[in-house]
Amino acid sequence: MDDYRTVNRASWDERVPAHAASPDYMLQSFVDDPRFLSQVVQFDVPRLGDISGLRGVHLQCHIGTDTVSLARLGAKMSGLDFSGPAIAQAQSFADSLGHEIDFHQADVYDAVAVLGEAQYDLVFTGIGAIGWLPSIERWAAVVAGLLKPGGRLFIREGHPMLWSLGVSKDSNQIVLDAPYFETEAPQVWDEGGTYVETDAVFSHNVTHEWNHGLGEIFMALKKAGLDVTDLEEHDSAPWDPLPGHMARDEQGEWRLTDQPERLPATYTLQARRR
Repeated sequence: MDDYRTVNRASWDERVPAHAASPDYMLQSFVDDPRFLSQVVQFDVPRLGDISGLRGVHLQCHIGTDTVSLARLGAKMSGLDFSGPAIAQAQSFADSLGHEIDFHQADVYDAVAVLGEAQYDLVFTGIGAIGWLPSIERWAAVVAGLLKPGGRLFIREGHPMLWSLGVSKDSNQIVLDAPYFETEAPQVWDEGGTYVETDAVFSHNVTHEWNHGLGEIFMALKKAGLDVTDLEEHDSAPWDPLPGHMARDEQGEWRLTDQPERLPATYTLQARRR
């Protein structure tokens, strides 16, 4: 079971340079404009509210663009990711912009041991993170362990309904082809490329992933001692998850071209530690 970390880390490690160089991550925009925020964080600014002075940690932070964005909103941020190249890129990026952010290389399940118990006012997790984890209950326990009493979890994530869909190679139709609920065995994918614009060619293309239903997430948080305070489902996503079936709006979000109200593409969830 632990092999999923090795397999997934190889894929993420290899993609770091391509992601950092891709126009989709917009690293140069951070340099050009000290007020610039990542698309993911900008979308949720009204929901985040005032985070000035909060001690925050971004779990599974990848190359740190969302982490830097939260720091620009006034939080004192840390970041954690299991990819060494991603952490090196994130630290270099934040340092070059003058942000005092401490980044740590560790598996998310080890976050409490690495970062300390009950040290944070805010735990943030962004798009495409929890699907790499086999147990949502273990994840929720980590979140609870990191938060101070009254501290807040903030997560925007791909909707489990979206993760269960795909586009048929034969008919080019959207099909229900993956589990909605968490399964013991992972979904094993062997796909080249990545989710951003790049000409890079990759050799590590096998990944192990899991879906987690909304009910499973809710109950895992409840069991860990967190009360869900907000749950908002969105008909848009910040990337094109169903190519050929989605259109981009002025804010850079993607929706179904035909009747977008049919699909919950992402959600924003907030919870408080009791």
